[in-house]
Amino acid sequence: MGMTDTYDVAGRLDFIGLDQAGREALRRLRPFLEVELEPALEVFYGRVRANPHTRAFFRDDGHIKAAQKGQMGHWATIVDGRFDEAYVKGVRTIGATHARIGLEPRWYMAGYAVITEALVRRMIEAKWPKGFGGRAKGGQEVADGIVAFLKAMILDMDFSISTYLEALDADRRKLAAAREVAERDQAAAVQALGAALSRLAQGELNARVDARVAPEFEGLKSDFNEAIAALERAIGSAAEAAQVVGEGVGQISVAANDLSRRTEQQAANLEETAAALEEITATVRRSAEGAQTASQVVAEARAAAERSAPVVEQAIGAMDKIDHSSSQIGQIIGVIDEIAFQTNLLALNAGVEAARAGDAGKGFAVVASEVRALAQRSAEAAKEIKALIAQSEDEVKAGVGLVGQTGEALMTIAERVTAIDTLVAEIALSAREQTRALGEVNIAVNQLDQLTQQNAAMVEQTTAATNALSGRSSNLSRVMSGFSVGTGAPASLPRARNAA
Repeated sequence: MGMTDTYDVAGRLDFIGLDQAGREALRRLRPFLEVELEPALEVFYGRVRANPHTRAFFRDDGHIKAAQKGQMGHWATIVDGRFDEAYVKGVRTIGATHARIGLEPRWYMAGYAVITEALVRRMIEAKWPKGFGGRAKGGQEVADGIVAFLKAMILDMDFSISTYLEALDADRRKLAAAREVAERDQAAAVQALGAALSRLAQGELNARVDARVAPEFEGLKSDFNEAIAALERAIGSAAEAAQVVGEGVGQISVAANDLSRRTEQQAANLEETAAALEEITATVRRSAEGAQTASQVVAEARAAAERSAPVVEQAIGAMDKIDHSSSQIGQIIGVIDEIAFQTNLLALNAGVEAARAGDAGKGFAVVASEVRALAQRSAEAAKEIKALIAQSEDEVKAGVGLVGQTGEALMTIAERVTAIDTLVAEIALSAREQTRALGEVNIAVNQLDQLTQQNAAMVEQTTAATNALSGRSSNLSRVMSGFSVGTGAPASLPRARNAA
């Protein structure tokens, strides 16, 4: 029978008892089925539409109508009793379709039950006790027709379910083969991935999956390699950053320690500066007080100098009077000297006349001699007095000159004292301003000292934090040294210098 022999159609028909007579009984049912099959199928597909599970196997009502039409043709083939190659092909197509769409046998067996119930019920109602084809042969013919129909239906179910099971078995074998291949490919992929992960666990970030894997694992291989490459880049960047951080922390630590020492020294210097400023402030305050006192003393000196000017002028006047009196005395002495000269001449003449008188004139001659001697002594005394008066006049003139110079000096001193008084007043004012400014500077220096102390404390905290960060950087260096990047060199880092 061609293709049907492959599926032992003859053996199935023989075992089920659907012989030539049975097929003839089926053919006699054709007029009946042409009338009754469509209502039975309407009932069945009505249930298909009503059931959500079976309804999901169809796209729309047009799809259901097409399936119903196909059922009509298939049942027509069954009733004709043509269990040939076309029949087997159709049944297997239906079974393969059911297997492909996942329609379980319980659903189309239930369909057989629904259609069979409707047809058998109508068959008994219409043909009992009459025979088929209009000949009354009683219940035997009806029973033969029903039995043949049921056997044909069961044969059809056999082919459908067998095809479904064969399809499932073929799918199972395909799945088993695919599973075997998948397991083999999976084992290879897992082995390659495990080897790479083992190298990765040892810190080799340059580990890659280089083995050939199945296409479905190519994505996993690519993702793994890209992830490890990204991790390698990240660890490499982290290593470089940690190195930079370590070096920077070392430099910051050294700088912080230097800054701490300089800050401490600056704080000590500020304390000394504050103390020195306080001393300078006190000194300037005392200088201001001294300048004020000096200003008062200079003012008194200027007043004394101003008072001395009239005294000097009076002394100059007195010296001028003494000089004038000396001139008058000189004139008087000149008169006395002239008188002495004239007296001496008179005494000389008297002596001459006494000599002429002889003895009578001796006494007169003695008197004349005494007068002459007295006149000579007077002349000599007058000369001496004149010399003394001249000397006194010179000294008076010198004294007048000196007193004049003294007056001029006193005037100059008064002017200088006035200028000094102005300067001392300005110095006193400047000293007061300096005292006030130094007070403000002292306050600012004290505040700066406090800020410097606070900065010193902050620098100590910064140094402690830097030392802690240096320790963390060293730990990070040790951790990073366990990874290999690039050409396999370990990502070791120079240990951050801890200058603390």
